[in-house]
Amino acid sequence: MLARIWYDARMDDPADDPTRAAVAWLLASDEPAVRYLTRRDLLGDPDSEAAAADAARVLEGPKAGALLAGQRPDGGFGVRPYSKWTGAHWRLVSLVELAAPAGEPRLEAAASTVLDWLTGEPHRRTVQVVGGLARRCASQEGNALAVACRLGMAGDPRAELLARSLAGWQWPDGGWNCDRQASGRRSSFHESLPPAWGLHEYWLATGATWAREAAGRAAELFLSHRLFRSLGDGQVIDRRWLSLRYPPYWHYDVLQALLVLSRLGKAGDPRAADALDVVVRRRRPDGRWRPGGAWWRAPGATSGSGPPEVVDWGRSGPNELLTLNALRVLRAAGSPAFGRVRPEGR
Repeated sequence: MLARIWYDARMDDPADDPTRAAVAWLLASDEPAVRYLTRRDLLGDPDSEAAAADAARVLEGPKAGALLAGQRPDGGFGVRPYSKWTGAHWRLVSLVELAAPAGEPRLEAAASTVLDWLTGEPHRRTVQVVGGLARRCASQEGNALAVACRLGMAGDPRAELLARSLAGWQWPDGGWNCDRQASGRRSSFHESLPPAWGLHEYWLATGATWAREAAGRAAELFLSHRLFRSLGDGQVIDRRWLSLRYPPYWHYDVLQALLVLSRLGKAGDPRAADALDVVVRRRRPDGRWRPGGAWWRAPGATSGSGPPEVVDWGRSGPNELLTLNALRVLRAAGSPAFGRVRPEGR
């Protein structure tokens, strides 16, 4: 049964409100994680019986189940951890975004293979310093650090090594970059967003203020650009950043940036307003969002762009995770486009 939604009496007819329709649609999802996250993050109701039941069944959902399918005794999935998009690295990012529980042995085993890869000597020796700046595709460490922290592994020495390395590799402008030819004046937005998330999660898990400060410097990089505009003339840096896609993997776009900034408590910064407007303009009349492309190919598909996925996230039509994330950032920013919605009786 769909949860009933209470609306402020000052609003227009709730039947015409797009948020109500979108929330009801998300609550009808066959993915327990989507229902749980809707109740927790959109309705502010994480402790209800329905939310608790969905939280307990997160790994039983069709998408979560597909992400765990085929796991080997060593914790991996028969390919390199970073294999796009079937390696443990990518599966774990998606599972964590689906509220996968901490302390789950299968997830810890998979995460251990990722941590071994990123902290192993063969990988570490590839990090080069040019002009006094580390040239590192830090999205790898950033995503892995966030995963480790969400899964309760922040105390693992390998997670600490990732966090301290990210802080040490940070460029003066607050970001990271793996381009060995880059001048050093500008970081890569693609490589800088996951480290901001990872360092924030590490601070939440450990209380390390240096990690929080590093995440804050990265956030300032995005905000100073209003998330997608040139500092010089205010023009759009890359129009692909205005297309919303799920999963984003390591790619930057304004919705993923807003999601990470919302986790840092910064979605309401006035400099995020332009990006929020982009998200609102992408909304369909039914209150949902559809992807503006995809970085992946559906399982078993013989055509389409991108490497094959293990999950069909939805390449066309309304997309649950995009809709959930868009509503999350609108709520976090206090946008009037979200409305005033909460569980009935509260």
